[in-house]
Amino acid sequence: MQWETVIGLEIHAQLSSQSKIFSGSAIAFGAEPNTQANAVDLGMPGVLPVLNKAVLAMAVKFGLATGAQIGRTSVFARKNYFYPDLPKGYQISQMDLPIVGPGEVEITLEDGSSKIVRLTRAHLEEDAGKSLHEDYSGMSGIDLNRAGTPLLEIVSEPDMRSAKEAVAYARTIHSLVRYIGICDGNMQEGSFRCDANVSVRLKGEEEYGTRTEIKNVNSFRFLERAINFEVERQIDVLEAGKSVVQETRLYDADLDETRSMRSKEEANDYRYFPDPDLLPVVIDDAFIDSLRSTLPELPAARRARFISELGLSAEDAGTLTADRELADYFEAAMCGGKVKAKLAANWVIVELTGRLNKENLSLADSPVDAGALGQLLQRISDNTISGKIAKQVFDAMWAGEGSADEIIEAKGLVQITDTSAIEAMCDEVIAANPSQVEQYRGGKDKLLGFFVGQVMKASGGKANPAQLNEILRKKLQG
Repeated sequence: MQWETVIGLEIHAQLSSQSKIFSGSAIAFGAEPNTQANAVDLGMPGVLPVLNKAVLAMAVKFGLATGAQIGRTSVFARKNYFYPDLPKGYQISQMDLPIVGPGEVEITLEDGSSKIVRLTRAHLEEDAGKSLHEDYSGMSGIDLNRAGTPLLEIVSEPDMRSAKEAVAYARTIHSLVRYIGICDGNMQEGSFRCDANVSVRLKGEEEYGTRTEIKNVNSFRFLERAINFEVERQIDVLEAGKSVVQETRLYDADLDETRSMRSKEEANDYRYFPDPDLLPVVIDDAFIDSLRSTLPELPAARRARFISELGLSAEDAGTLTADRELADYFEAAMCGGKVKAKLAANWVIVELTGRLNKENLSLADSPVDAGALGQLLQRISDNTISGKIAKQVFDAMWAGEGSADEIIEAKGLVQITDTSAIEAMCDEVIAANPSQVEQYRGGKDKLLGFFVGQVMKASGGKANPAQLNEILRKKLQG
């Protein structure tokens, strides 16, 4: 039987405000339990919530970045359910009138093709607290520091047809919210979490199958694995003649499986109604236009510019623009056009990020800033040093030994470009290896690499590679 996968994602992005959505409590990660929850967060009698305007602005910026409808009037509602880490007995969210309506994002797939994924809505809501089970024998602890933390829940249409498409979409949203500065995207700290709604149906059918929801997946790798497991599980259930149960499931990374958590609630189970303590939020065109003017060049536009104007490959452009800080670094390393885009891209993608990953450093912690790398690349461009020697210089810069120019001068690494000096070294190597010369002239062209290596050794690696290759070819051809 031929099955088709249908996936929609609900992404919870924690907004990068200084305080909570309805109170002045801090939201810093890692604070001692229950030290960042005030009377409003705890739902104490007589307290009233007050909307954080910065949170509203961030939601509008997301709507503008996705070409979505912006709700000129939005309403907060109470979502009623009982759970130990929900102190009020309800969560303030949005239901019928969200701040952001339908929009869309374009995702790029592994084969280079693109696809549009529609957004249903994005609404503001407060986070719940957190139940802690590890440190208490037979009991659970409740930490309410997260209670009231501002979230933007981004809901997609069920437009994705594979786990890889879902991951591509999640990565696109992750990049976008970081680009526009509304979320730090830290998945380890819970700032960016995904719920996946997964179902299967026979190919050709229009009606959706019964879906399950996989809750709170906090890495792209786990998201792909969780969806793939759930798809196979549902297919096995259906092919056994049984029915898929609509439910909420958790993904267990250690066992690489999903397991049932609770039956899936419907909207009416939560008894939504407008929050009587919060007035409808009304925004005007002036407010929206003021936010539109603050938007940076978005990832898709920047990627297209890198391809069309700078001549980068789609793969390199995609890698560089996936992270705003990396794209900024790359453009700064070009030093206003003094360094060719391809050269800068290669060094940023391969040498810089490779070293950062190896040493588990963030770009902000790089010992070599963009200007310093740009100076090194200029020395390659003007033939002061070769690409090979540049790697030695980069190592020294990383170790804090100085700037590129200082290291090149101190170590005497200036490239040999004197044609007569290179010719003399070539003549010596050719004279010392008559057997290899005869074989080369007999058709073994690959021996050119041997001669290049010998001359490079004689020059201490300083001979200009382009000149060396040209001179050797002429001399070896006799």
